[in-house]
Amino acid sequence: MADLTTLLEVGGPLVALGGGAAYTRAQHPGVYWSTIGLPISTVRLLGSYTSAMEACGLTVAPSRLRAWAVKATTRREVRPVPPRRGIIRPTSPGLRLRLRLTPGQEPADVAASAERLRHAWGVHAVYVTTIKPGVVELRLVGFDVLRKVRMPRKVEAGFLKVPVALREDATPFLRDYRTVPHQLTLGATLSGKSMYLRHLIAELARQPVALVGIDCKRGVELAPFAARLSALATDPNQAADLLPVLVREMEDRYDLIKARQGIAPDTPEEEITSDIWGLPENERPVPVVLFVDEVAELFLVATRKDEERRDEMVTQLIRLAQLGRAAGIYLEVCGQRFGAELGKGATMLRAQLTGRVCHRVNDEASAKMALGDIAPEAVYAACAIAPERPGLAVAGDTSGGWSRIRTPYLSLGDAAEICRASAHLVPDLPALKPFRPDVPERPVETPAPVVKPRPVTD
Repeated sequence: MADLTTLLEVGGPLVALGGGAAYTRAQHPGVYWSTIGLPISTVRLLGSYTSAMEACGLTVAPSRLRAWAVKATTRREVRPVPPRRGIIRPTSPGLRLRLRLTPGQEPADVAASAERLRHAWGVHAVYVTTIKPGVVELRLVGFDVLRKVRMPRKVEAGFLKVPVALREDATPFLRDYRTVPHQLTLGATLSGKSMYLRHLIAELARQPVALVGIDCKRGVELAPFAARLSALATDPNQAADLLPVLVREMEDRYDLIKARQGIAPDTPEEEITSDIWGLPENERPVPVVLFVDEVAELFLVATRKDEERRDEMVTQLIRLAQLGRAAGIYLEVCGQRFGAELGKGATMLRAQLTGRVCHRVNDEASAKMALGDIAPEAVYAACAIAPERPGLAVAGDTSGGWSRIRTPYLSLGDAAEICRASAHLVPDLPALKPFRPDVPERPVETPAPVVKPRPVTD
């Protein structure tokens, strides 16, 4: 009986400690990693580094001088040499360390062994980045950072460079309009596409840029941000009137560039290689970001008259995508599906959209429309997105690189409040004033009276 009591006294706290650790790992993985996971993984890495590298085939035969020195001093067996390891730097989601590759190795060799190293060191994932020739950085992520997204506190953002999501390697995904001027974002219903668009608008609302929206769903997606929008079209008819104005604005900016640089007035826009960023700051036009939500609505037609209007709008969108970057006009095209079946000009417009973000889609063909022409292997990653994870997407560009990202939650009310607080940043563009949306005033709530009225008596 005494032994049982002693066992309960000793085992009770251990069971409670184990249960607490399991709960913390499931509900608060960041706290678990900082307190338990980080020390365990560090010990594993230090204790099994040489053996893990040898098992992964990342070791080479030592030099003759080193082999002779080992035999002369220790008379031990000469073992293969792994890459030289740098200092281990702990981070909030994992670890970082740099490796100096041995002669004959390349970064692809280390990247091919990332899955083996993940299991050897007990972490969630291992990512390899090339720092300079002969040096790579291993980024060890201790837990799934995309399950509960928390953006880093310090993000190197800037003008027209905004953080909108978190990558699977715990680095922020930045939407840089100067580097990737136009982007296509696809996603099925409830996939998180609207949340991604909401983050973009909320971040850009704090910067001195003009925001223009085309929302053919009667404005239900973009109307809450009307206080910060310079123009808004809520149906194809209004879009057909707005797009020619943007094209004329682009042409006027090209005329400004020509006049400043002494280019002949009759020079075609295609031959002008400069842009508005070469102009003095006091003469530089404000950048314009055009958001097109449900782009398929601009392609759908019912009559021949609608078909003519559709062809005009598609032509103007293609012109903006081809020539808008130098004039400081950027496109953010969103939709559920975007392919050749939409009609003439669809694939030509898609080819001009450098960036691609694909959320959960309903079929493999939709994923191929977004990523098939730039990163075929990313198509399978996009098709594997589960409905239980809205906001998860695959982001890529025409360079062929891609990664998984997820947008943190941002309520519509908070995003709209950011736009209302930034309404003073709406630039003065006379050409867009006829399309400026009406901003409804907030209802004034009447405060309840403090003094109670006297009761009515006989």
